[in-house]
Amino acid sequence: MATVTSSFSFSTLTQSSSPRNLSTLSSNSPTFRIRVGFSCHYVGVRASNSASKIVVRCSSAVAEPPTVSETKLNFLKAYKRPIPSIYNTVLQELIVQQHLMRYKRSYRYDAVFALGFVTVYEQLMEGYPSDEDRDAIFQAYIQALKEDPEQYRVDAKKLEEWARAQNPTSLVDFSSREGEVEGILKDIAERAGGKGDFSYSRFFAIGLFRLLELANAMEPTILEKLCAVLNVDKRSVDRDLDVYRNLLSKLVQAKELLKEYVDREKKKREERAEPQKSNEAITQQQQFSSL
Repeated sequence: MATVTSSFSFSTLTQSSSPRNLSTLSSNSPTFRIRVGFSCHYVGVRASNSASKIVVRCSSAVAEPPTVSETKLNFLKAYKRPIPSIYNTVLQELIVQQHLMRYKRSYRYDAVFALGFVTVYEQLMEGYPSDEDRDAIFQAYIQALKEDPEQYRVDAKKLEEWARAQNPTSLVDFSSREGEVEGILKDIAERAGGKGDFSYSRFFAIGLFRLLELANAMEPTILEKLCAVLNVDKRSVDRDLDVYRNLLSKLVQAKELLKEYVDREKKKREERAEPQKSNEAITQQQQFSSL
């Protein structure tokens, strides 16, 4: 029989993403996508009375994820104004940690992770001199990781509003109900249970903590039940929440020191300005007297 030879090429989208430490501190789809190119060729089709055989050879090339340096550079390009050192030091460390989470192979964006990051960011940037700059920094940070800052905000707000309407019982019993947030949590539970990509991180733990906080469900037993239905290790969550609390305590202390420093500098400037004002007043008086 005749041999038929043809070729085609196509591209598909897949995920790629890595966790590290919070202690030192997307796009139109909830998942980051890296383009993978495939080239497949039918090298032959043979048919006979007994069987037919198709031979296909495929090769693929996966784009390399960006380096930490590239992500940091993207951030600096997107936000070019100077950032006070107390904020910048933590932001630079955070972006390194989140880069590693982001490009871990099993990473998949989810709304609880987004809520956790937004919670950390708001705590970190509380008291920042300019609300406009604070939002611009957030935009630059998330875009540097090649995700959608608006999606982070929308999903975080959605979960916050949902949690405020819950109580300890309904929060844990989400799997028995229908709804948008309930669907999000069910999807996380399935993936964390081994039915898909799921990468636990400290931002995820903080997102859970925020849900409990807003639902007034801070009893340890509620956290234990919620971790169980989400198929998440409670020991890891407890450990990471301890790190988060310590971080917040350090941030509060650092901001107090910064405020004291700013107040001292302001007082010094005022004291230096006093003699100059007195001299100017005397000069004006002398000029007036000579008229």
